[in-house]
Amino acid sequence: MPFELPPLPYDYKALEPFISASTLEFHHDKHHAGYVTNLNNLVKDTDLANKSLEEVILATANDSAKAGIFNNAAQVWNHTFYWNGLKKDGGSPTGELAEKINASFGSLDEFKNQFKQAGATQFGSGYAWLVLDKGELKVVKTPNAANPMTDGQTPLLTADVWEHAYYLDYQNRRPDYLQTFLDQLINWDFVAEQYAKAK
Repeated sequence: MPFELPPLPYDYKALEPFISASTLEFHHDKHHAGYVTNLNNLVKDTDLANKSLEEVILATANDSAKAGIFNNAAQVWNHTFYWNGLKKDGGSPTGELAEKINASFGSLDEFKNQFKQAGATQFGSGYAWLVLDKGELKVVKTPNAANPMTDGQTPLLTADVWEHAYYLDYQNRRPDYLQTFLDQLINWDFVAEQYAKAK
């Protein structure tokens, strides 16, 4: 099968107490794995089967006849990106990235405020993102499986705000989950790598 479930980049307990082992196990082994299985079934024996995830996402975006393929491909990509952006005690942005955040938002705190607001106000399921858009950093939100790359933006960081990402640990307190994500769980080295590749 062309697409595989990548392993988590850490063990199930690595993000405790902020995200529990139970949440990671269900989220990765059930939800993420399910999207991989669905995607492989949907693209089997089609010309999409040998393309990269990014190519599949861009080829099927805004095509209602291929919405199922897009949704599953984007969810596979989004989840993998989300896992890599998580790290307990991931520090703070430094160097060029820190300067760019200050230039774009005024301060790290203002970036956090905008990111939290985006995630908290995304109605239903979706994601909050930090993206690079025509050389500028922006915070955006997307519904369901949607990914900013389909709008020409480069993702640098995402927070999954589907309920399965936080409900076992935070119940209906999505803003608390987002605040914890922003204060305790961002892998700023990963974000800096994405920025360096994209600028």
